[in-house]
Formats: sequence, structure tokens, C-alpha cells
Amino acid sequence: MTDMSADGLLPTSGSRHQGSDREAAKAPARPGNPMRLRIRLAAGVFTLAFLIIIGRLVSFGIMEPVAGTGVSDPNAAIATSRPDLLDRNGEVLAADIKTASVYGEPRNIIDPDEAAELISSVLSDLDPDVLRKRLTGDAGFIWIKREITPKQRAKIHALGVPGIGFLTENKRFYPGGRTAAHILGAVNVDNQGIAGIEKFVDDRWLADLHAAGFARGEELDPVNLSIDLSVQHILRDELAGAMERYKAIGAAGIVLKAHTGEVMAMASLPDYDPNDPADALKPDRLNRVTAGTYELGSIFKSFTFAMALDSGTVTMDSRIDASRAIRVRGHTINDFHGKYRVLTVPEVFIYSSNIGAAKMALGVGQEGQQAYLRRFGFLDRIQTDLPEVAKPIVPKKWSEVTTMTVAFGHGLAVTPMQVAVADAALVNGGKLIPPTFVLRTRREADAIATQMVSETTSRHMRTLFTMNVKKGSGRRAAVPGYNVGGKTGTAEKVVNGRYANNTRLNSFLAAFPMDDPQYVVLVVLDEPKREKEGTGVTAGWNAAPTVSAVIRRSAALLGVKPRTIDQDGIVLVSN
Repeated sequence: MTDMSADGLLPTSGSRHQGSDREAAKAPARPGNPMRLRIRLAAGVFTLAFLIIIGRLVSFGIMEPVAGTGVSDPNAAIATSRPDLLDRNGEVLAADIKTASVYGEPRNIIDPDEAAELISSVLSDLDPDVLRKRLTGDAGFIWIKREITPKQRAKIHALGVPGIGFLTENKRFYPGGRTAAHILGAVNVDNQGIAGIEKFVDDRWLADLHAAGFARGEELDPVNLSIDLSVQHILRDELAGAMERYKAIGAAGIVLKAHTGEVMAMASLPDYDPNDPADALKPDRLNRVTAGTYELGSIFKSFTFAMALDSGTVTMDSRIDASRAIRVRGHTINDFHGKYRVLTVPEVFIYSSNIGAAKMALGVGQEGQQAYLRRFGFLDRIQTDLPEVAKPIVPKKWSEVTTMTVAFGHGLAVTPMQVAVADAALVNGGKLIPPTFVLRTRREADAIATQMVSETTSRHMRTLFTMNVKKGSGRRAAVPGYNVGGKTGTAEKVVNGRYANNTRLNSFLAAFPMDDPQYVVLVVLDEPKREKEGTGVTAGWNAAPTVSAVIRRSAALLGVKPRTIDQDGIVLVSN
């Protein structure tokens, strides 16, 4: 028989193995096969790497270039986020809004001349020649203009110039405009705080957050300030009215919560619009409340009285001889409207006797006076949240004459903020509390308060303040139902190194209600004139009625109910 296997017609053992391999190849891989696992793992790795490369290429393609880096994270060029600033009632004082900025990529601009002409036709404040030079070259990124309007963005986009792009940035917006300018401050084009509370927030924590790469587009928790926006509006409005009425060159005021040190309102005029702070650096736009120092005249007698009463050198029953002027070393100290007789302590206060105040200071002595003034904070820079704080101007030599003149507010220049804070201590039971522009509780205030004078001295000072408004120079500060107390100050300004009797700085320092003082109000008018013929130019004629208007309009908003005192001395509260 023919061997069929030789022609390959019959299967052999070898061919059977090959068939088995083919069947095995068709069969699913068993989990235990290491070769198959390695192949699949390698394929997966290559696929993942390929996807990552594709993803990076896509991200690079959609990224916007950044100044000085060519291509990088666009967030580095975008103005960072800031927290909203709110008043104590949740009203928005400052917030971020989105705005467009236009940039160029010079290395991608085909015709810099044409690009400069087209863009400057929309942004008319740009110099075409300067822009042309900036758009020429191989730079990867330049800012053309920050914070453009939506209309300008649309027009530039319609030009279709290659190499021109836009970034959406954060811009600070102040809904109240000028209302609280000196409190809020301002930011620069990069949304960084450069003045006021805006700078305070940066210095405290926001700048560190930005430096760490955070707060770029994220929504931050708002910062609640102690300010009451309604009271702030009233204060600024009354100061503006007083400036116009009395033709003053400037005005300043503050409303301070007596038991917590919280600033409820603060204004200084002339001011500026923080939305466009181009005028902020003009000399007359400084914050007069914290950054200006002044000899405030007779309101300073309040602290001389507190010092003399607290030290025990005088009592409310003491009598002081003010019958003749004091002459010492070529200087004469006299009274503006002198009675030229022996005065009681309340009379010295009501008649604002320079002679009486000088003798009270001499009784305490130079060292004692300086010690009290330092404790009240008048010899050092006051600590507050605002960065714009001036240092007091203190006499280089403290002579006997200095002791007497400082007693009635001449020779020592301080900020109005220092006076308001010290006055709060005179009426709140004797506690000196550092001022703040952020919310603070009574318990928090008590924890940091310093007992400056005794409660008995504080009670005596409340009596003197009340008497001065009822029958002294502060009568025009009275507000029916609110038991206002206070002290006038009419100070001659120094002009060319000498006191000028025709240029004055007038002020009125008040607190209310005097049976339970809750708020301190201080108003300062710079060089006020007569309102009309027959009226005076002293503080009682202009600063005092301005304080009255502020209290009358704001007391109810501050939660102070009208009070009257019957003939038996019982306080009646109106509903």
C-alpha cells in the first residue's frame, strides 16, 4: 500500500500539534498567562502616555500667554480676588466685579503699524507711536490696557487684529462712591490694597494668601466692618453742608461707640472717589481724622479737667482765681470772654477759661501732666486699623509755659481720632479702648481696656459736659430728647510760624445720651467763616450745630431712644 502520509494527505503527530496551537490561539487567554498580561500592560501604558501628551498639547493651545513668560499660567497676570467689605448691617461697601483687559503678542503681530493705528482708534488715550514700538519685537506678552469697557472690548475684537487678545480680571467697585472713601481706601490696577481698610486687609492676611497662589478667582469670605453705612452717609452729608454753609476749606468728623471703640462713621473732606482715585494724593485730600495733626484748642481742656479732678488737686467745689491774666517769661495768658473774677470749677469749664485751665495744670505739675497725657495716648502714635496715622507733634522742651498752654490746647498737635478715643474714656466710666473699624463686642473691648480715670472722675466729666450744652458755649449742640453734652474748641491756626487770629480751626466734642453715654461725636471745621452778618465765627456757632444735626439724624438709627428728664430727675424714655 502506498504510504499516504508521505504526501501529507494523512495527518501526522506534528500536524495535530499545529492544529492544537491554532485552536489555542483562538481560545481566550487564560488569566495565568504572563506574556499576555505584559503585552496588555505595555499597551495600556503607551495609550495613557499618548492621552497625556494630547491633553497637554490641547491645554497649551487654549492657554493665554503671560507677561514676561511667553506661555505660562494666565492666572499669574490676572488681578487677584478680594473679599467683599460689608458694613455692620451687611450692606456692601466694596466688591469685585469682572472687567476685560487687552493684551498683545508682538511676535504674532504681522503689521505693528496697522495694529497700533486700529487699536488707538478705539482706545483714544493711547499714543499710537508708543503703542507701535511696544507691539514691535519678539515679546510673548505685553499689556495694552487694563480695565477696558465692554464696548471697547467689542470694538477691538471686531477689528480682528492677529496677536491681540483679552483677559477677564477682577476690578474693585465701591457702590457708595465717595461716602466712605477714607475708610475703605483704594486698590491699584492689580487689585492690591494701597490705602485704608483695603491695605489693612492685605497686610493682615490677604497678601500672604495671594503669595501662596490662592485667592485667584475664588470667592472669599466677606469682611464685616464696624461702620454703619446710613450713619456714615449722614456724617459726610452734614460735613459737606457745613463746609458750604460756613465756607470752610475742610471738615472732618467721627462717630465712635463709647463702650467698644468701634468707629460707626468717619469722614474727611475734601475726599475722593475710590472708583477713580486720581485725586487721592492731593494734599487737601488726606484723612484729617487719623493722618492730620492739629492744635484743637479748648476741647483739650476736657482732659485738663479730668487730670486735675482725678489727681485730687481740685474738686468740683474748688474755686480758681481767674481775675487777671497770667504773665510769664514774656507770654500773656488771657481769657477770650473773661469774667475776671474767682470761678468755680464748673464755671471755668462753662466759660472756657484759659486762666483757670492753666492754673489747674500748674497744680498737677509738668511731670504729672505729661504722665496723664501719655496715658491718654496723646504723646504717641495711635494704634488703629488704618495705615494712614500721623504721629503727634510734641513740644521739644516742656517748660512752665508749655504746661499752661497745653492745658487749653495750644502747643501740642494731635489727631482728631486720638481726641475722640480719649473723650470716650471720660464718659464711659474711665476706660480707654483702642479704636477699631471691624466689629468688636463689649466683652472683647473690656478685655483690652485700660482704666484711665476713676468712675467718679468720669461722672464729674459727664456733669460738666452736660452743663456746657445746657448753659455754656455748646448750647447750639443741644438735641431735644437726647441729653447731649460736650465742649467747644476754637483754636487759632499757625500761619508763617505765628498764631493768626483770623484763621481758625473750630471743633466740638460731644457724647450722648449723657445719662448713659453710648456714642462720641467729634466735628472739626477748618477755617470756617461767618454764616451771615451778625453771627459768630467760634465753634459754638458752627461746629456745635453741625454736631447737633448729626445726632438728630442718626440717633434713632443707632438705637438710641429719645429721653426726657422730669422735674424729679426721673428719665423718661419715648417709645
